[in-house]
Amino acid sequence: MSEITDFDALRRAMAENGEQPEGPARNARAEQLLTQAEQLNEPLAVIEALGHQLKVYNYSSEKAKMFVPFARLLRMWDERPEDFDAHETHSLHWVFKWVSAGMLDQPHVPLASVEKWLGEMEHRYRLAGHSERAVRSAEFSVAAHVGDVERAERAFAAWLAADRDAMADCHACELHGQGWWQAERGRDAAALELWEPVLEGAYTCAHEPHTVLASSLLPLLRLGRVDEARANHLRGFRLVRPMESMRGAYADHVEFCALTGNEARGLELLAERPAYFTDEGHPRSRLEFLSVVVLIMDRLSELGLAGQRVPGPAGRGWDAAELAAHARAQALALAARFDERNGTSYVTERARARMAQRPLVERLPLGVRAVLAAAYAPVPAPAPAVAAPDLSALLAEARRLSDTLQPRAVEAWAEVARAAEGVELAARDRAEIADHEAMDLGPEGVELFERAAELYTEAGDPGEALAARARAAYVHALAGDVDEALTAVAEPYDAVLALYAEDGTGVRQTASVVMARARILMRRVHEAEEQAGDTLLSDAEAAVREVLALVEGRTEDDVRLAARVSEAQAMLAELATRTGDLEGAVELFSWAATGFVAAGLPWFAVEYEARLAALAHQLGDMVEAERALRAALDHGGPHLEATGRAQLYLQLAEVVGGRGLSEEAAEYALEAAHWADEADEGPTFGAWARHQLGGFLVRQGRWAEAAEVLESALADLSAQTHGDGAVVQTQWWLGDCLSELGEHRDAAERRLQAAEIARHWPEQHDHATLAHLAAESLGRAGLHAEADRAYARAGELWRGLGNVHGLVRSVRARAWLALRTEDGPGAAHALMTSAVEECADAFDAARDEAARLRLVAELGHTHRQFGDLLARSAAEDADDDSIRATLEEALSQMAEAVAVFVALGDSALHARTGAELAAGWLETDLGRPSAAAARARAVLRAYPESASAADVGDMDRYGDADSDGDDTAPARRAEAEQLLQVVAEQTTD
Repeated sequence: MSEITDFDALRRAMAENGEQPEGPARNARAEQLLTQAEQLNEPLAVIEALGHQLKVYNYSSEKAKMFVPFARLLRMWDERPEDFDAHETHSLHWVFKWVSAGMLDQPHVPLASVEKWLGEMEHRYRLAGHSERAVRSAEFSVAAHVGDVERAERAFAAWLAADRDAMADCHACELHGQGWWQAERGRDAAALELWEPVLEGAYTCAHEPHTVLASSLLPLLRLGRVDEARANHLRGFRLVRPMESMRGAYADHVEFCALTGNEARGLELLAERPAYFTDEGHPRSRLEFLSVVVLIMDRLSELGLAGQRVPGPAGRGWDAAELAAHARAQALALAARFDERNGTSYVTERARARMAQRPLVERLPLGVRAVLAAAYAPVPAPAPAVAAPDLSALLAEARRLSDTLQPRAVEAWAEVARAAEGVELAARDRAEIADHEAMDLGPEGVELFERAAELYTEAGDPGEALAARARAAYVHALAGDVDEALTAVAEPYDAVLALYAEDGTGVRQTASVVMARARILMRRVHEAEEQAGDTLLSDAEAAVREVLALVEGRTEDDVRLAARVSEAQAMLAELATRTGDLEGAVELFSWAATGFVAAGLPWFAVEYEARLAALAHQLGDMVEAERALRAALDHGGPHLEATGRAQLYLQLAEVVGGRGLSEEAAEYALEAAHWADEADEGPTFGAWARHQLGGFLVRQGRWAEAAEVLESALADLSAQTHGDGAVVQTQWWLGDCLSELGEHRDAAERRLQAAEIARHWPEQHDHATLAHLAAESLGRAGLHAEADRAYARAGELWRGLGNVHGLVRSVRARAWLALRTEDGPGAAHALMTSAVEECADAFDAARDEAARLRLVAELGHTHRQFGDLLARSAAEDADDDSIRATLEEALSQMAEAVAVFVALGDSALHARTGAELAAGWLETDLGRPSAAAARARAVLRAYPESASAADVGDMDRYGDADSDGDDTAPARRAEAEQLLQVVAEQTTD
């Protein structure tokens, strides 16, 4: 770290330190700089160094340290005010507000001292001629803190009534405080109305909209505006995360998680900030943080997770119950200190109320994945004791569920089996228990099916015994042994037909065996895949039609038989897809789904609606695809498993997004991500859903939300599972988000990572585009040398692709970079000359007329930029002849641009007039008012006042990138009028 030897070096060092992340390291550097400032023997240097120290302390967790430098500054002001320049005089009075708030936040500072300081602030502001607005705002803060509502309301009204002046907080901070009070008094809608300009970006500052976003979360939830609350959480947490001084706002985000069913994410937030548990420099924000720690820990205990390991203060492990007790004790002790200082119980009451809040939303998906680390894995709680169930009631309920094909039938029979342990049951009861236990075992259930058959026989039901054996045969097919299955089903199939012919069993049992055989033959078709010949298909179709012939017309009120009909139709639909009859398959799947719904079994229709959606998609019928997906979700209801729900929502998001409905598609992608996480499929379906969600948010320009979601997606996306295309697209979108958010260095990193993957693809257009975008980000991040290399690489790729436009634009970008580096105007001039030559060479080689016209337009834009660059490069300290020569060359390039755009006619109207006006301004710089006026009048003629904006817009096919549709014509006319006015003044002078 270099030694500070003069005032300018000190100022540069303080500016550099001000750009560092908040925290103890920045504070320590400020302390070093003060020591070095004291050695310069310059009072103003010490004053500025003290002001810098005050600022970094205020924006850190060490706020308590700012009282000492402020006291020194105030003493210096009282002793020698002439040592303070205008800026430092303003700053001294400004930080009165920080010190006033800082005292209030420290319980060891007596309330009488706070009130005395408030009076001192009022006195000094009056002497300095400032409005009382900031004073009344500070008084309001004191009254609100101690719970004096009447005084707070009076001060609040006086605050708003006083004039705004240079000492008033910025608009964003004032609106935050005003809205906070409205929310505190239960006026959530009024609070949000006040905050709207801040939330929309009209007013910003170092800590806004950060705190407004955090403060808005609960009011939005209470008003039922959950989508906005989710968005503000994602946007706001991204802003708060890197700022150490914002513990209170951070606590608001943890609180939001605790009250919306996102406890796992809340734990992740706590794990990111272990120092927040113990940092004592700002007791008030520590109280706020510890209060929400209690809230989320109590919430975990309510969910049966009191023993869950959780992140807490360093030095030991914690479970939820232990941390709740620790944080509650710490928080209430802090609150008691404030109340003792204030002479009230208000702070404790507020802390207890915050800890005792109830969830505002049972489940609010956020779109980002919360993954509890192994260190915080749940500790299983012991199962509670339950009373012994009534076995006869359990049997009756299980039979009802299985007879009507209800989703919980197998689980109900499992409950019967547990309750029947040690109880002597009838053979029929034991048969049904074994039968359903076998169904639950899948491929492992063969022996139990055989045991069930024996028991059915013992119970005098030979038909059901044959059905159980047929089910055992089908299990062989599920295990992959279709031949064994066909052999096993042959005997029960022949036997049940004979038994049925003799009226020895009913349709239901016979249909069960016939359907089992049809399922096995369908399984053979599936395993054969593309090699399924006509014999396999015809055998399967015959077996399916046998089911229909047996059952159709005999279903009456028997749900099981109705289900056989629908399943058989679905099988025929599957066979139709194998023969290429997709329209027939659609009709049959539709019948099957309709049949299940009509039978009161909508959950069975889900699979076939999903198949309908896939077929409709294949046939290009997106309306039917969307209908089928919505129907599948509706039919599944609460019985749909999380994995299936995730898949359906994901497909629906893709279909709706394909229609351009990004906002609706984002809602479905959000649901898909949530249900994938619920199904423990976060790294697979969940990552893909987050990828899609991020893309839909990007389309809506919701950059901060999209960035959070895409970063979450990248944690799980992999080329092996999702394909490298998905990884590249996610990085690409994320780079776009970060660029829009002004995080250019990170944007460059993402774009370079994506480019590295795309480098290995056969088609190199994406690689070139990403390299070009990365160069843009590097340039905006101030990394000019790296940007130049990236643009050079992009240029090589564009040349290899034969893309002259990309090549020329990369060369032009390098020219502008050269102007800002040591290479200087000479290198910039050479690069722009090269860009002009590339355009000309490509034009000579082009044979397609449309391509030639595009190249002419590119040439025009290159001349225009060449002129702008030359005008910019005219050094102020150069001699007059040198400056004039540079401006003449710039004007020559502008004239070339105008001529090129004129050749393109009305299709380049905006580009031509833009170049014309630029040339006009250069004419004035060169002392040629007549020529400048002529150019201005040419622009006015190009935009007749009677012409509509639409007419003008239609004429501008090759307009410059900066033109903005309907606004361009009036803007051009206004600039031309301004140019004429300048010319008139120049002529008069």
